Amino acid sequence: MQDFVFSDPWALLAGCVAVVLVGLSKGGLGGALALLGVPIMALAIPPVQAAGILLPILLVMDAISLWAWRGQYHAATLKRMLPGAAIGIGIGWLTAALVSDAMVRLIVGVVALAFSARWLLSGQTRRAAPRPQNAARASVWATLAGYTSFVAHAGGPPFQVYAMPLRLDPKLYTGTSVIFFAVVNVIKVIPYAALGQFDATNLFAAAALLPLAVVATLSGAFVVRRMRAEVFYPVMYVMVVLVGLRLCWDGLSALF
Repeated sequence: MQDFVFSDPWALLAGCVAVVLVGLSKGGLGGALALLGVPIMALAIPPVQAAGILLPILLVMDAISLWAWRGQYHAATLKRMLPGAAIGIGIGWLTAALVSDAMVRLIVGVVALAFSARWLLSGQTRRAAPRPQNAARASVWATLAGYTSFVAHAGGPPFQVYAMPLRLDPKLYTGTSVIFFAVVNVIKVIPYAALGQFDATNLFAAAALLPLAVVATLSGAFVVRRMRAEVFYPVMYVMVVLVGLRLCWDGLSALF
């Protein structure tokens, strides 16, 4: 009989809360919730094991999100960002031993907070005005998103720095984000499998949490589909701030 990671009630509670938060995020409610997944699960089990359990769940959540947001995407944004993301993942794989996760988290956190502060200090007219597409800018932020997603599971803020100022319809923005990170996670399967993340114990635990993951992901999509742009974008900027604060805290705590 396969050992069950969540046989302890506290571990089971932590696992369920983590999966619900990540599922709501995958459904479209922003990266701050997803960022809490591994830390919450790691309250009861080792962090590396928490990441190993969540990885196959994330892949299933991506599949559900792709179905929930099918037909809702912005092709021009994906065309400009996906090549850079693949390059970023490759750079992360090649240089993972050279830069600590803590430093990467701190850098991304500072970028997220600076981005949010810039939006907050800008005038109302400037906030509402969409920024045009720019291939060079898209490549830079997409490469950073791919890199930070690989080394620190923190690809959300760099993606948002480029995509949010485009002021896409909330459904298009969410669907585009879903496709972008689904592709990123699929590319990450090979290096993560090479690191031994898919052992039998972790896969058994992941399978036990999958029903809850499905419900949470669909619930997130249900909420976002009913949000107007004037509500959606302020909520997303709040999420970016929360992500930035969490990343800075994690980075500083690990470094000092």
